[in-house]
Amino acid sequence: MPETTGKLPSVLFVCVHNAGRSQMAAAYLSALAGGAIEVRSAGSAPADSVNPAAVAAMAEEGIDMSEQTPKVLTTAAVQGSDVVITMGCGDTCPIFPGKRYEDWDLEDPAGQGVDALRPIRDDIKSRVQALIASLLP
Repeated sequence: MPETTGKLPSVLFVCVHNAGRSQMAAAYLSALAGGAIEVRSAGSAPADSVNPAAVAAMAEEGIDMSEQTPKVLTTAAVQGSDVVITMGCGDTCPIFPGKRYEDWDLEDPAGQGVDALRPIRDDIKSRVQALIASLLP
């Protein structure tokens, strides 16, 4: 649990391209936590744009990711987060003492259509719901 400093717990989702899995997880956390958790996402090698199939899959859930853009992973983003969730970025994610790290083993949706993304999306949603339950009393 984050310390009770009065600040919101913060979560950083990291994958290689910050175009699919980490964007979907961040969008779910933003939508489901209702502003009670600070949400960030980044990629170790960000793509030029968010995966259109991921945008479409999230739109089916009533969540609009169309304005999101992939962001580069920075040391400051990791240092400023209480929880760092990695999704297949390997050794490129910096490790700092005192942070909670989780690695979510999720299939990479790159190059796949909406049909292939739905099970990944649904897996992410259930993991995000469990994450929220672990962070908020």
